[in-house]
Amino acid sequence: MNEAVSSTFEPVRIGVVSVSDRASSGVYEDKGIPALQDWLGRALRNPITWETRLIPDEQDTISAALRELVDTAGCHLVLTTGGTGPAPRDVTPEATLAVADKLMPGFGEQMRAISLNFVPTAILSRQVAVIRGQALIINLPGQPKSIAETLQGLPQASPPVHGIFAAVPYCIDLIGGPYLETDPALCQAFRPKSAQRPPRA
Repeated sequence: MNEAVSSTFEPVRIGVVSVSDRASSGVYEDKGIPALQDWLGRALRNPITWETRLIPDEQDTISAALRELVDTAGCHLVLTTGGTGPAPRDVTPEATLAVADKLMPGFGEQMRAISLNFVPTAILSRQVAVIRGQALIINLPGQPKSIAETLQGLPQASPPVHGIFAAVPYCIDLIGGPYLETDPALCQAFRPKSAQRPPRA
């Protein structure tokens, strides 16, 4: 929870799912969940309630976790890390598509476009984003550095490259979720003028 955030901002419940056989079995420390909580905790001005899950690369297990986070825990945004490559155990996209009401292909396209600035193997990523009920679910990379790059974009590039999170608040508006307010120093959320509220101190 962001303790220092004013109560005038709408609370948001965010699910964070790290998909890893080795981390979930204790072979190594998971870094995906802390990286996501760190970035989102700095980017959002809303009070955040976290729902975290560390699970193996098993399609039915991933789908069940996503359903539970949206349908039972009431998350407005669910972010996954890991399991989006071409290897046999990389089944996060399939598990995500299995729980989808609507597909949001632009998120995956933009994530690959950002990552291709750094590594040619980004083209192998199969990340997807979907809507289930009143929640947005997005597959993110597994490495902390890549997570931050895809969320924030490349503001210093010429021309600048938009990160995917700039579009997340308005998407959540459109599906009936809380009004997410970002720290513009880290991420300037985009909304058309008709959907903007006056900025708060």
